[in-house]
Amino acid sequence: MKHKGSCHCGAIVIEVSAPADIEIHECNCSMCERTGFLHLIVARENFQLLQGQQDLTTYTFNTGVAQHYFCKHCGCKPYYIPRSNPDGFSVNFRCLDKSQFTKVVVKPFDGQNWEQQAKIEFVS
Repeated sequence: MKHKGSCHCGAIVIEVSAPADIEIHECNCSMCERTGFLHLIVARENFQLLQGQQDLTTYTFNTGVAQHYFCKHCGCKPYYIPRSNPDGFSVNFRCLDKSQFTKVVVKPFDGQNWEQQAKIEFVS
């Protein structure tokens, strides 16, 4: 099932393939706690940037592996490439159209100690 989403101003438009019943993760790391990001981890082939490549800006820190993509107009972060899953994308569930989701379970994730945690698997 395809789900569309966007940044606040609509300059960035994304689409992900995911089932209607999903599990997402609420992380307590320094970045996610501040931005309220809710993670829907998808494989690279299940993510598509439909619009706005030129409207993105990137933020990296620490190791530089994670690529945090923000809209340079409204500052919203609809997705990023996580250090823990560099072969996929973490989509901010808060930026998706929720009309086609039938069941969403939010699970806590200890991002402050993510190296000791089990890796979050891609939604399929």
